[in-house]
Amino acid sequence: MLKKPAPSGEYAVGTFTYTIYNDREEVLFPGTMRSIAVRVYYPVRKESAQGMSKIRYMNKANADGLKKVMHAPIDYDKLEASGENVSDCYENAPRIEGVKFPPVIFSHGLASYREANSFLLLDIASHGYVVLSIAHPRDGSNTELDDGTVVPFHKLIMKKQYDPFLPGAMKVLKIAKDKGTEREISDKFDEFQKKYCSMIISRITEWKKDTLSVVKYSKENLADLIDFDNGIAVAGHSLGGATAYELCLDYDEFVCGANIDGAPFGDNTGKILRKPFLQICCKANAAVEARYLVDHTKPVYKAVFDKMQHAFFSDMKHMLKPSFISGKLDPDVMHENCCKLHLEFFDTYLKKIKDHPVFENNEAVTVTEYAPDVS
Repeated sequence: MLKKPAPSGEYAVGTFTYTIYNDREEVLFPGTMRSIAVRVYYPVRKESAQGMSKIRYMNKANADGLKKVMHAPIDYDKLEASGENVSDCYENAPRIEGVKFPPVIFSHGLASYREANSFLLLDIASHGYVVLSIAHPRDGSNTELDDGTVVPFHKLIMKKQYDPFLPGAMKVLKIAKDKGTEREISDKFDEFQKKYCSMIISRITEWKKDTLSVVKYSKENLADLIDFDNGIAVAGHSLGGATAYELCLDYDEFVCGANIDGAPFGDNTGKILRKPFLQICCKANAAVEARYLVDHTKPVYKAVFDKMQHAFFSDMKHMLKPSFISGKLDPDVMHENCCKLHLEFFDTYLKKIKDHPVFENNEAVTVTEYAPDVS
């Protein structure tokens, strides 16, 4: 049974997709072109969505891709027959005339897909944000473009995640258990990724280009829906979160960022973060993600979830029973806390309706603020 949490905000959520075709050459397949598929979630008045049909939650391409790449036990036919394969949003629901909302750009994790974190993104949109969720082709389990083309995951990426794989995987596990200051752990991880992770670093470069293309398209075509006056928030899960960090490091228009349990892959040596940043971790990965806590001029917040595992900071947490693999934290508790963290952070640093975020510690999550450590 798919147990979907309902959006908690004052708005219902509309949605549509767009594809940026032939954006640039695909470096994984020279001679072919890269196309970027985006799903937009946006606030609508609840009364305007009454009587409209909700969109399908998961399409067959996504289900097939997750089975093949992630070995996720999803029975698409059963999900479809149950009547539960619907998402809490409405395709092309009427926009609120004359009202624009601030943008949050989100990237999925490696081998994941565009709607993998939809429960979180729907909740954010229902509180008055336009959320643009990017599908990164070749890097996602299956990416379906608006013309029906399905771009499969490129297996070489996972095989080359660590190169050579076994020594690299053992090294990162050792770093996760190492003792030391944030600076010491950060330096160890940076040395590790330079030695073993050239493929992953190169993919972040491509994801940053994808994101910049989405920004350009949205400014040219969605200016009646999106308010860019305060800048753009950028977020993501896993490699998408690491990409968010890189974007905040490198581009002024991204005014704050959030990372859901992404290790700090990327070319960030010697760079200073000058934007507020929210780092969400499961306890097992908290040490590895030390890079986000050093070299910053604005506040950084680390939120550590107990009884959680990396891959299940996604909708999958609501689709599988609690276990050692998924983490034993109740999925509704995880979802509620994760949504509150993002909203408190974005309300402060994107909407700017608060002077300082207020994060509440509880049995599920502990939040620590790291004051600026450089000028």
